[in-house]
Amino acid sequence: MILRLLPPLLLLGAVGCSRDTFFQPDARVAYPAPLPPGADSARVTAGRHYKHGPLHTLLLGPHYRQTWSQPVTLPVFKPATVVAGGLKFEKLGGGFQTTSMTLVDPSGRSYALRSIDKDPYKTLPKVLRQGFILGTVRDATSAGMPYGAFVVPPLAEAAGVLHTTPRPYYVRLDEQGLGQASERLQGDVVMLEDKFSNKNDRVDALREAEEFEESDVVLSERYKNQKNRLDESAYLRARLLDLWIGDWDRHEGQWDWAAFAQPDGTRLWRPIPKDRDQVFFRFDDGLLSWVVSRIVPKFRTFGPHYQSIEGYTRNARFIDERALASMTEEAYLRTAKDLQQRLTDDVIKQAVRQGLPKEVYQREGARMEANLQARRAQLPKAAQEFYHLQAHRVVVPGSDQEERFVVERLNDTATVVSVYGQAKGGKDSQGAPLLYQRRFNPRDTHTVVLHGLQGEDEFIVSGSVAKSPFIDIYGGPDEDIVRDSSHVGGLRKKTRFFDTARNNELIGGKETKDRTEHSVVSHAFDRDGSGR
Repeated sequence: MILRLLPPLLLLGAVGCSRDTFFQPDARVAYPAPLPPGADSARVTAGRHYKHGPLHTLLLGPHYRQTWSQPVTLPVFKPATVVAGGLKFEKLGGGFQTTSMTLVDPSGRSYALRSIDKDPYKTLPKVLRQGFILGTVRDATSAGMPYGAFVVPPLAEAAGVLHTTPRPYYVRLDEQGLGQASERLQGDVVMLEDKFSNKNDRVDALREAEEFEESDVVLSERYKNQKNRLDESAYLRARLLDLWIGDWDRHEGQWDWAAFAQPDGTRLWRPIPKDRDQVFFRFDDGLLSWVVSRIVPKFRTFGPHYQSIEGYTRNARFIDERALASMTEEAYLRTAKDLQQRLTDDVIKQAVRQGLPKEVYQREGARMEANLQARRAQLPKAAQEFYHLQAHRVVVPGSDQEERFVVERLNDTATVVSVYGQAKGGKDSQGAPLLYQRRFNPRDTHTVVLHGLQGEDEFIVSGSVAKSPFIDIYGGPDEDIVRDSSHVGGLRKKTRFFDTARNNELIGGKETKDRTEHSVVSHAFDRDGSGR
């Protein structure tokens, strides 16, 4: 992410900063220094190095600089006693900007321990790891609320969204209880957060979970066979919560998933949001940062209004497209109104008061509560705009098993897409299970993309109407059949078949555009986000 933001951030550095403006990357965040042995709490700051003079603040914005530099009282992290039985170091994390590690307790339950502050040093090319360039890129961290993640769990609980429960700590300068990894976090303000990676991590609402996986594995399993499904209703609820709290960094790597066995033998994967680093973001409050926010739409400030739904959701476009394919406008509005009822003023006040250190609450609490209340009132409108963004182009994938895709162009406002699985008695027998069904209005949806993936799939398109979305058919690498008897008014053909020219059967009509070719490029489908 940092490299994509580098050009506009360099503009800030070149115009508004000098080489001496910033602390070096190894500046300590502790305040004050060493603690007496056995101390249970410490007076510390999350990041004094973000506090700067009037000119710097005018150009780049006040952001949350005062909060980062505000001394607060936090508990001291004691590996031997922080949970029953203590925690031991297992492995270092793979983050480039935060220092993170996995810890385990005697029962095998795992936790993530990571720094609140970020250091982009490793994300930059070596030639840029110095002077105002490094300082400017790092300074963007001050736009994040350092204690925002601790406000979210009570809100998520009230909203009916699965969640982690991070807790803030200070790591002593002389801490040695993490073995060889101890010095990585010495002197840092950190958060200890639940990890969901094995059956030992099952707690509360997750006690019945069969398995935990990250997004790339879950998506891969979803497309292998018809027994794995995503809980799209739960994902939509989580995404509307994201919009409400202004969390714009929700790409596929920001989710864990828990599998729950269903009576019909399938597994339903429910999402668990994690890594709430960008909630309550505040960026466009400086002269130059305002300009950057117009260049980088996702850098939107959390305030009483939703500045840009497209900006808030840009980072999650890939996972949203795959996890919201069946959600209708009614579902978006119904969920938004339910969240309005759940997220009461009392819930908001309690979450903000409990989540923020008291010194920070005195500075930011009233403003945060007022913004949440104002955004709650506008949530249905924001949800509707989010729906229209997702509805413009909808991707409907099958699996690596055989499926039958049925497209019925019923009338000028309704095109119904249904996907059926394998019938128990064979390909031509009755009783094939319905895997997917949604009604599309061409007013909202321009294109529906059907992916058969592997398996010998069948695509049937029928109906005569004046208006309809484009239906793009990607058969996949195996032999597929397309039967199109439909007709749509206008000059453009609205059924398009993309596949290899050989080993497929196309029974087309006036509405069919043959886009087959000798290349296998049309078989490509990004299953886990690695192909973007």
